[in-house]
Amino acid sequence: MRDAQPKAIQLADYRAPAYEVTDTHLRFELHDGYTLVHSNLSLKQNGDETELLLNGQDLELISIKLDGKLLSEADYTTAEEALILSGLGASHTLEMTTRIYPEKNTALEGLYRSGGMYCTQCEAEGFRRITYYPDRPDVMSVFTTEIIADAARYPVLLSNGNPVSEKIEDGKKHVVWHDPHKKPAYLFALVAGDLQVRDDHFTTCSGREVLLRIFVEPQNVDKTEYALDALKRSMRWDEEVYGREYDLDIFMIVAVDDFNMGAMENKGLNIFNSSCVLANPATATDAAYQRIEAIVAHEYFHNWSGNRVTCRDWFQLSLKEGFTVFRDAGFSADMNSATVKRIEDATMLRTVQFAEDGGPMAHPVQPDSYIEISNFYTVTIYEKGAEVVGMLHKILGEEGFRKGSDLYFERHDGQAVTINEFVQAMEDANDVDLTQFRLWYKQSGTPVVEVLTQYDHAAERLTLNLRQYTPDTPGQTDKKPLWIPVQLGLIGHDGEDMEVRPDQPDFWTEDSQVLHFREAEQTFSFGGVVEEPVVSLFRDFSAPVRIHYQHSQSALRFMLQHDSDGFNRWDAGQQLMLHWIELAEKGRFKFTQDDIDALHTVINDVELDPAMVAYLLALPSESYIAESRPQYDPVAIHKAREQVMAALADTLSDDFKACYQRLNVSGDYQPVPEDMARRSLKNLALSYWAKADAEGVEAARLQFSSADNMTDQMAALRTLVAHGNQAEAEQALAEFYTQWQQDSLVVNQWLTVQCGSSKLGTPAHIRQLLEHEAFDWRNPNKVRSVIGAFANQALCHFHGADGEGYKLLADAVTRLNESNPQIASRLLTPLTRWKRLVPNQSQMMKSELQRIMDHGSLSKDVYEVVSKSLM
Repeated sequence: MRDAQPKAIQLADYRAPAYEVTDTHLRFELHDGYTLVHSNLSLKQNGDETELLLNGQDLELISIKLDGKLLSEADYTTAEEALILSGLGASHTLEMTTRIYPEKNTALEGLYRSGGMYCTQCEAEGFRRITYYPDRPDVMSVFTTEIIADAARYPVLLSNGNPVSEKIEDGKKHVVWHDPHKKPAYLFALVAGDLQVRDDHFTTCSGREVLLRIFVEPQNVDKTEYALDALKRSMRWDEEVYGREYDLDIFMIVAVDDFNMGAMENKGLNIFNSSCVLANPATATDAAYQRIEAIVAHEYFHNWSGNRVTCRDWFQLSLKEGFTVFRDAGFSADMNSATVKRIEDATMLRTVQFAEDGGPMAHPVQPDSYIEISNFYTVTIYEKGAEVVGMLHKILGEEGFRKGSDLYFERHDGQAVTINEFVQAMEDANDVDLTQFRLWYKQSGTPVVEVLTQYDHAAERLTLNLRQYTPDTPGQTDKKPLWIPVQLGLIGHDGEDMEVRPDQPDFWTEDSQVLHFREAEQTFSFGGVVEEPVVSLFRDFSAPVRIHYQHSQSALRFMLQHDSDGFNRWDAGQQLMLHWIELAEKGRFKFTQDDIDALHTVINDVELDPAMVAYLLALPSESYIAESRPQYDPVAIHKAREQVMAALADTLSDDFKACYQRLNVSGDYQPVPEDMARRSLKNLALSYWAKADAEGVEAARLQFSSADNMTDQMAALRTLVAHGNQAEAEQALAEFYTQWQQDSLVVNQWLTVQCGSSKLGTPAHIRQLLEHEAFDWRNPNKVRSVIGAFANQALCHFHGADGEGYKLLADAVTRLNESNPQIASRLLTPLTRWKRLVPNQSQMMKSELQRIMDHGSLSKDVYEVVSKSLM
């Protein structure tokens, strides 16, 4: 904690490390109440600098030796969170012993206790909580790790790489691990505990056998099968699509209950938040299965895009995260519905990332500065970074992109590199100049594309005028034009795609149907257009931009029913629904017969993927609606959306009932795409039916009591909470808790159902749940299930007129500021949007931010977000 204003770290100040650490030998002695860490570092000078800076935080230094000589305090200097040795030579051996206290480590960074096990989280700067070390990603070393612990209490001792030796002496277990691949300290991992293991094997494309192991607490062994299967599918996919083969003899995953993030890609020893790896049909929903599949793939893909080739510095974070999110999205698209995956990704961008771009924490995909790096594990770095990589894929084509990625991995294997070197590999492999494209990494904000179309019937010519600009963001004005790929289709009156023949072939890629929009304003013309088409722009969400183009309501209905691009078909429906909600706010909403006919066609299209139908019929969320407007009233949005939802439910009540009954078939639960798609539409239909009709509520009650899987039981519970009366909701919640109170992950879902509810999620109810036996301030998953769900889902209560919702969130941030600054900082996001709210809410929210600022002794994490928000 600090009272002085912390300094920002600047990309422009980057300097290469003065010393490399060629070999790192670690010995951990785990004792009750403390741990001794012995380190032996082989140092090699890197240039002319003779000063070595070692990062350290909350460490008790026991001893330090340089080339065998014991040093005194006069031989080194200390600065804030650092130890400095000066006047060094070309090479040295440095030995240190530190004492740390994992049991007291509530920040969950470095080495800490989670229940009865020890585990680590070292990204981004957690290793400095273990021992003094040059804790930066461009210092890459070969690690050998020995772990010594009580053999009876900690029979499983794990670290990175391959096992070397194992023995028991005097009741102590000694295990040595060696990782032959150089890695930075942020990829170091250690686990010790009484764990059960589930094993499997994978044969690589070159014929090597790899042992796959998932370690869990004994009661969770039956929840590991799906993660293992997802891992094997990920390994095969990476070989086939990217030519990347796994490089160690063993790949391990450990499930941990207390974890700030989703998972961590430590070389050969991935540590996962238990919610992201454990699943069986009784306890995990379809959404949880899909999340596990995606996260297992993401962390595995990091083995190459993040581990074998890593970041030079943390300003390059999207080098590994954006690229790997793009890779895991491709995997998920291949395993499931590509269109549905694209819709999910675009919804995340439009709801969360666009809001970040428009707020005080706006930053480029490659930031220029930061105060606390943990604040930059953001949707801009991850999801927008992935979209930037995706645009490269659109521009270069699948073959060209693969050539570029192959060159990147071959050229930089074993190195810590920059985003520029990634783009350079794409350039060199394809003989293309991507100078302008690099602006996507350097400019913050969401670009706006304004579109005008004109059709000349006599000349059979369509003219398309595009104008782009990117709004000012903190620290950036006067943005330059970007290279924007515009995937385009023209739809004829028969609903079929027309041939596209632009008059400017140099700006058109035929096989991908992409226009290359590169100027502030450009006009494209198309000849041979025999009838006025419906223009389908930015198909497949080809660029993360806001589009200003006024399709008529009839054109949107036409696209909803006929567009061959699934994403734009969905997007047309979302635009229709946004229009209905705007009319409802003005008191002028009423369905037209054309609206009803279009919706009726969609819900009864049995040839269409049911998951796609579910997305086409789902109203945009309140957050999505808010983000489509420069200023918004959350309560008014909630009321208008509820009105449209009620009208939709009433108008199509018979259709929803028939749809539910058609899809509510018996059979063993299978987490496969076809069954998941069926359940998604079935449960959406149930929700609409229950909103319109008491018979639907009774159907939900029957499904709740008879469900043999968590997907159907949880969907029924949500329906009863949303559309049943108070007694029905309370009874269902009580029954659910009685049934599942021993399973923490399921209880987290129970908490979220209540805290995210527009009926139950009041500040008073949230405060009651904070005192519930199921809640624990020390567990990030619990905090997210209660505070996070309330502030991000129950918006009508969070934005209540009395300001109690804002006060509740500010109280939570203040409480967590000292114990877990990362979680405190991430909870702050809803409060950062105060400038876009209507005046009353805006002022109350700003007051709570100021109250946090006045609290004093803020962590760097919280200080950075609050101070920027108040500017």
